[in-house]
Amino acid sequence: MKRFFIIAGFLLLLALVCVGIVGFNFMRDAGIKQYFATMKPPAATVSTVTVKPSEWTPGIEAIGTVNAVRGVDLTVETSGIVKDILFHANQKVAADAVLLQLDDAVEKADLVAQKAQAASDQAALTRAIELQRRGVGTDATLDAARAAGDASAAQVNKMQAVLDQKQLSAPFGGTVGIPKIDVGQYLAPGNSVVTIQDLDTMRVDFTVPEQQLPLLKIGQTVKLGGSLADMTFAGSIRGIDPKIDPASRLVSIRGEVANPEGKLTPGQFVQIRVELPQENNVISVPQTAVTTSLYGDYVFVVEPAKPAGGAAAAPAKPDEQKAGADKAAGDAAKPQADATKPADNAAKPADAKPADKASGDAAKPADAAKPAEAAQQPALTISQVFVKLGRRNNGMVEITEGLKDGDQVVTAGQNRLFNGMSVAVDNTIDPSKSANKQVQQ
Repeated sequence: MKRFFIIAGFLLLLALVCVGIVGFNFMRDAGIKQYFATMKPPAATVSTVTVKPSEWTPGIEAIGTVNAVRGVDLTVETSGIVKDILFHANQKVAADAVLLQLDDAVEKADLVAQKAQAASDQAALTRAIELQRRGVGTDATLDAARAAGDASAAQVNKMQAVLDQKQLSAPFGGTVGIPKIDVGQYLAPGNSVVTIQDLDTMRVDFTVPEQQLPLLKIGQTVKLGGSLADMTFAGSIRGIDPKIDPASRLVSIRGEVANPEGKLTPGQFVQIRVELPQENNVISVPQTAVTTSLYGDYVFVVEPAKPAGGAAAAPAKPDEQKAGADKAAGDAAKPQADATKPADNAAKPADAKPADKASGDAAKPADAAKPAEAAQQPALTISQVFVKLGRRNNGMVEITEGLKDGDQVVTAGQNRLFNGMSVAVDNTIDPSKSANKQVQQ
């Protein structure tokens, strides 16, 4: 019988242990679920910008090619052997400067002979005129002498022109390129010798869609550069093609820009922006603030968090107010009663060390400052707002619908955000500016 009670007690104890283990595990799982269900995610750090109406300079953007206002590839008009090259690469030459000399020995000899014949014909003409004056010569002889003299003078001019063709001169002042010929080389008419470009003034050719043609006019400002963020050159529109290309529906535009430092090169690719009249009170945000999805474009707007309680506390009843007043009066009387008691502890020496106590007291306000600052900062949440986009300019995008003046929009960190999430604003870094500019500032 005793053995039976021992076995039963052991089994009961084992059952209690099993029940305790199962209950502990159940309570632990329930506690973990409740913890994670009520746990709030930490506030995400974002940078923001406040929306406000600003001045907006619209424009038409395009790509184009730079060319010199005056620039040609020089060729020779006659054949011959290259005798002398009178220029070098990248040399600045004046107008009518001789660049190339072909072998002209034969032409020079022909010119000398023709000049001699012209002098002889001129002397014959002089004698014929004198004989005609004396009445000895005939009119036919005089006319023949005069015709021969004119023909000889024309031949001299022709030979001089042929001789001049043996020289290649600059048609205008500019910069010459790399020579494409060598001394002793035989050149035929049409062979390219060198290119010459006037780099002081450049022209830029580009095309725009026909829908934007009414916005353009002669004299409008044109800015161009290697990229939209670096447009250091400014000029104006000089020509608008009156015909639209029926194949591409584009219209050709030509502008001119000064190039005093020679930074623009003929044939260079450039980004172009035609400035349009300025507009005021335009709502715009940095392009980094806008997120594009299948449902549309949206931004995150920072708003103060709504209080959890929602409703304000109900006012106290009159009876409760009277009881509270009596309690306050009783509490106010206690210090006076305690003041009449002898200060027994006043005579006791201070056991705490002065240095440790001072350091502890100094550390407490510093530790308490952080929670105080955190409590002073209002809790912020974000709200997803869908917007309609307009024009773009210099890293900014126009918002035609969805935002208003004073809204605080997230500009960085929105990839990990969701609607209603808590955020902390940190605007020490502006993502709309390059890192180099921020370091310089």
